[in-house]
Amino acid sequence: MNDTADPSYLQPADLPPTEDERLFAMLAHLLQLFAGFIPPLVIFLVKKQSRFVAFHALQALLWQIAYFLLIMLGMAIFFVSMFGTLLHQLPKGTSNNAPPVGLFLGFGAVWLFFMIGAVVNLVLAIVFSIKAYGGKWSRYPIFGGLARRFLKM
Repeated sequence: MNDTADPSYLQPADLPPTEDERLFAMLAHLLQLFAGFIPPLVIFLVKKQSRFVAFHALQALLWQIAYFLLIMLGMAIFFVSMFGTLLHQLPKGTSNNAPPVGLFLGFGAVWLFFMIGAVVNLVLAIVFSIKAYGGKWSRYPIFGGLARRFLKM
């Protein structure tokens, strides 16, 4: 028997995804814009028998987890620096009630960090949803390799 004729021996890229698989893979990327990690998680759990959908949903899920952790880290750094700056101002005993300049600079830096993250999230979701609907096995820059290893592809 010829091993290449058996579909189980084909690589994932050799089997074209169905219309349903392409739609769910696209939705895993696109819906993360509106509900974070929940849509990729649900789609991954419901459609994990499809390697194409599972691969795309897992990438979106890994990105959303990392994005959430980065947002929490940014907020923690902001609050620590804000309270540290305010506490540093207390012992001076001056009558100047103006907020410290570092607070405004820190707020601007954190705001810029969040806006860059939002733009990256938007671009990744749109670009990879288009690629997924086109039936391509495209990978996120860091998380694509992790998803392939996790799914043993």
